[in-house]
Amino acid sequence: MGILPRFDGEKAKKPKPGGGHQVPVQVVVQRAIERLKLPKPVIRTSPDEDHVQVVHVPTWMWVEHRTWGPVSTSAAVEGVKVTATARPQKAVWSMGEGGQVVCRGPGTPYSGAYSPKASSPDCGYTYRRASLTAPGGAYTASVRVTWDVQWRGAGQTGVVPGLVMTAQRQLVVDEVQAVVTR
Repeated sequence: MGILPRFDGEKAKKPKPGGGHQVPVQVVVQRAIERLKLPKPVIRTSPDEDHVQVVHVPTWMWVEHRTWGPVSTSAAVEGVKVTATARPQKAVWSMGEGGQVVCRGPGTPYSGAYSPKASSPDCGYTYRRASLTAPGGAYTASVRVTWDVQWRGAGQTGVVPGLVMTAQRQLVVDEVQAVVTR
């Protein structure tokens, strides 16, 4: 194998013993990131997402915890190995009526340990209007989970921020009217 041609005034590189050139670590990092299988977030709410949400009653939101956690993979090219680990950083919820909520974790699932009137301790929203006039009579709620990837290999480390996985679903929101009788 001969000497590589010169690019942009660089010195020509001599081949490594054994006949090959070392692959740039960035190429292997990109390959590892492409191999990551990030889970699609699964939306959960309380009241349950398959039932009606209620105006002026706190809605708890969370993504299933099985879709929130580190995901790792490795890639190797011509003796250069990189391990990449993606970790979710935040969930940004768009609630369909114009509101948005940023949650720094997956959210807390509602349980009977909380008062029915309580707001979520870390990821909730209170609708102000019914979805009656929205297309299909429901709001499209969506969540964007942002992941950062830490990588290490070839004696180097780094971070690739901002990978995004999304999910959406329809939420019906209605008003409840109280009637006082004697």
